[in-house]
Amino acid sequence: MTELRVYLPIEDLQPQFAAYLSSPTRARGYPPFKGQHSLIIEVAPALSIHRITDLALKEAPDMEPGILYTERQFGLLELHSDDPADLEKAGRAILNGIGAKPEDQLAPEILYHDIIDNLADQHAIILNRSRDGSILVPGVSLLIYEMAPALFACVAANEAEKAAPNAVLNDVQMMGATGRIFMSGTPRDMAIARETITTMLQGIKGRKKR
Repeated sequence: MTELRVYLPIEDLQPQFAAYLSSPTRARGYPPFKGQHSLIIEVAPALSIHRITDLALKEAPDMEPGILYTERQFGLLELHSDDPADLEKAGRAILNGIGAKPEDQLAPEILYHDIIDNLADQHAIILNRSRDGSILVPGVSLLIYEMAPALFACVAANEAEKAAPNAVLNDVQMMGATGRIFMSGTPRDMAIARETITTMLQGIKGRKKR
């Protein structure tokens, strides 16, 4: 049986997050653009993501798959389109095909968050060595946020960018055991971003992890 772990529609991709998804290390397929809409799915076992992909693209062939990835235990697929109706059709096909409902996904779990003010230069340098997004600048406030499953970092990052558009999205880690966001800017923007992420995650319906 296929376990639905994450079923995540994302409306109105923001410029920085869309660019992040388009980076060579993430975009295995077609890069998305700002203003498009996305649907991200995570399932287990990992290889069952190929059945998910088949169901989605045959139902709505005009969509573009941005990421198709299998890790040790889980498989994930990112689809995007200018037309949200395409994503709705694909989503229904996926859910019907595996006998699931959106609320069968795992509920997000908030693991940790913090805001580090006046980031030290040495701290910025060592973080920049492993970042996938924009460079961190010493002296900014840095928001760090960790959650599970990892894919919830995607909608969290996109909504945080909507709420604090002047902030810088430094990194989004969306694959693996947990998801992580690194975002920087003014203390006020970081407080707004953190509150937005927390409220959004607490509002997503899902089942508790067994």
